[in-house]
Amino acid sequence: MGRGGGCIPSKSRKNKSSSPLSSKPDGDHPGDDPPQTQCGPDEIQQAQVENEDDPAVEAAVAPSSPPETTIKVYIIFYSMYGHVEALAKKIKQGVDSVDGAEGFLFRVAENLSQAVLDTMHAPPKDESIPTITAAQLVAADAFLFGFPTRYGAMAAQMKAFFDSTGSLWQQQKLAGKPAGFFVSTGTQGGGQETTAWTAITQLAHHGMVFIPIGYTFGAGMFKLDDLRGGSPYGAGTFAGDGSRLPTQTELELAEHQGRYTAGIAKRLVNAAD
Repeated sequence: MGRGGGCIPSKSRKNKSSSPLSSKPDGDHPGDDPPQTQCGPDEIQQAQVENEDDPAVEAAVAPSSPPETTIKVYIIFYSMYGHVEALAKKIKQGVDSVDGAEGFLFRVAENLSQAVLDTMHAPPKDESIPTITAAQLVAADAFLFGFPTRYGAMAAQMKAFFDSTGSLWQQQKLAGKPAGFFVSTGTQGGGQETTAWTAITQLAHHGMVFIPIGYTFGAGMFKLDDLRGGSPYGAGTFAGDGSRLPTQTELELAEHQGRYTAGIAKRLVNAAD
């Protein structure tokens, strides 16, 4: 009991037991409530002090944390012979392994005719992967763009897609969204790094945030006994004459990039919320 003399019956209600019609103790009649009490400020403060270490009380009054948002990572690529597509599918596995993140595969539109593709012996495309339009980009929280090299820069199909994003650029709809790159080249000196860093201009004009992988892949980035694509800019593979497929190490690097980028994107999105 505090120094204020304890709680006193409230004068705002009449004691129903004083009614001449009552012959039972107070509260025995249906609808009767126990007398209300009024506590002084000292009693309220004392009750707060006594309960401040009670876990049940703390759990009742502690504010609940808002649920984390499931982020959408769009993996957008162009692949003529399937090398970039193989990396894209492993990247999706990496994204999906992060709690609260989900990867979505898209390809950009082809601008070569079927006759030309047949002449180049390009295999049929996986029709289960949809073709994306620029307007769909707004719904994503993060991006990973993949493409083969053409003289040290992205393929024309991917460049045409970026060129179609003018209205988004004008309104800066993609500003602040994180993005990264993964590539395929024909030879060791064919642009594993330049193909990625020449693409950074696309992100810069949109106000997007470039997320390189650095050397976070660990020891696999330093091995010299096997031919390996990829760089600090992002995952990569060597296509050679088209017959070489991505190696296990290259696929693991791609999966790592998906996981790493999704983790960073998740922190950025939840921090913004």
